[in-house]
Amino acid sequence: MSLKGYEASYYAASANAKQDYPELQGEISTDICVIGAGYTGLSAALHLAEKGYSVSLLEAEKVGWGASGRNGGQVCQGHNMDHADMVRKVGKQNADALWQMSLESVDLVKDLIAKHQIQCDLKQGVLHVAAKTKHNDEFKESVEYKHKVLDYQDIQYVEPSEVADMLGTDRYSAGEYWTRGAHLHPLNYALGLAAAAEKAGVAIYEDTRVQSYQTGQNAHVITESGRVNTKYILLACNGYLGKLEPRVAGKIMPINNFILATEPLSEEMCRRINRDDVAVADSRFVINYFKLSGDNRLLWGGGENYTSSFPKDIPNFVRKYMLEFYPELKDLRIDYGWGGTLAITMNRMPFFDRIEDNLFVAQGYSGHGVALATLGGKLMAEALSGSAERFDTFARMPTPTFPGGTLLRWPGLVTGMLYYSMRDRFF
Repeated sequence: MSLKGYEASYYAASANAKQDYPELQGEISTDICVIGAGYTGLSAALHLAEKGYSVSLLEAEKVGWGASGRNGGQVCQGHNMDHADMVRKVGKQNADALWQMSLESVDLVKDLIAKHQIQCDLKQGVLHVAAKTKHNDEFKESVEYKHKVLDYQDIQYVEPSEVADMLGTDRYSAGEYWTRGAHLHPLNYALGLAAAAEKAGVAIYEDTRVQSYQTGQNAHVITESGRVNTKYILLACNGYLGKLEPRVAGKIMPINNFILATEPLSEEMCRRINRDDVAVADSRFVINYFKLSGDNRLLWGGGENYTSSFPKDIPNFVRKYMLEFYPELKDLRIDYGWGGTLAITMNRMPFFDRIEDNLFVAQGYSGHGVALATLGGKLMAEALSGSAERFDTFARMPTPTFPGGTLLRWPGLVTGMLYYSMRDRFF
């Protein structure tokens, strides 16, 4: 039975027992008010509480209700921007620091899971695969760069024949295998962070939608049924920011991505299509990604849309992407299909900023949210408590505003995405 108040999904149906958190009623005072109970907000709240601050965490729906509870569950090192490109953008010192923090972000997720004993089907290994043979050389060069320039050895180039053995299909080419990457049940991870945050003293409020806020000396947050007087405000809304903060809304574009879950597979079938039980993502611009769940279901993510609504039949919307690579799975029963909204930036790097002295934002993880959002919350906690160097390293990365801001970003994005989708198919 799915958790009450969550969109129907395999994750909601297989969630751990959850603490119910109240709606905010009336007026309270706190050191820090965090808006949004996804990974960013949960991590920020937990780390701030451990530093001794009083923290109130406000969530419009339920803990992990958004993309944090619906994503592909992949936890991988690196960024969407290559290190060499980062060097050109922000210089070698900042680029090196960003690379190192991407490694830390994965370790942070694993450490939090171990420290707080979060049961979330944590497994090892992420395999990126080439959807076209012309991508093979790029994969090989990428691995060699990490070995030689970054002195990072926990990544391997995988020949096409080995990829075929690992995944039981010849429809992919070469791969890069992140041996210290991981994958997990994203909603159970979020619920575990919430339980840890509450234990650390965080006051969590669900069904508490923020209507407005004021910064400055008399900072406060207004909700539908209450008010929070606070010293600092942290925005951790990501794809659900809406019109709450117009100064940063144009830096991100909310897009919808979709996943299905099959019936449980036999052990023989699991080993045939995913020999080493890794998480997989391909090199298409609109990527396919898949993994096996803790109970041996195939979880397949594929397809996006850029409207305010989801397809009427999500299982069949996603199923065609799965069958393109595994036509032999056509008779599998599809038990769940769901979608979620994430936020991308134009350069696909996270957007961090201190908008005012007591107003912080971290958003726009562009598909790397499990690891980088967890780290983003920790970095906001560091910056607020007086050690802003690492937060500022992310903030130095220039993040263009979408052309036309929030008004015209949709048609521009759709045009661009259609172009890249055509390239996926025909070039």
